[in-house]
Amino acid sequence: MALSIIESCVSCFACESLCPSDAIYQASLHFLIDTKKCTECEGDFADTQCASICPVEGAILDGFDEAVNRPGSLTGIPPQKMAQAMAEIQAR
Repeated sequence: MALSIIESCVSCFACESLCPSDAIYQASLHFLIDTKKCTECEGDFADTQCASICPVEGAILDGFDEAVNRPGSLTGIPPQKMAQAMAEIQAR
């Protein structure tokens, strides 16, 4: 299977140079992954390099359309707790 990058990509260029199979390329508005080239870093790294560096949680999907870099993966805060904290802050 191959990974994919969705529209929430902000074109930060962080992932492009890390891809060991040169599968990541820039399209008009954001980066994409060539599914024919993507190996999910198997044989090169234990973790997918693009997902490990991506600053946008949920922007990289696996073959089942599930986020590889899930919401909360950068902050370590589950989305429900983050929403609760943000609501409390806004209520002040």
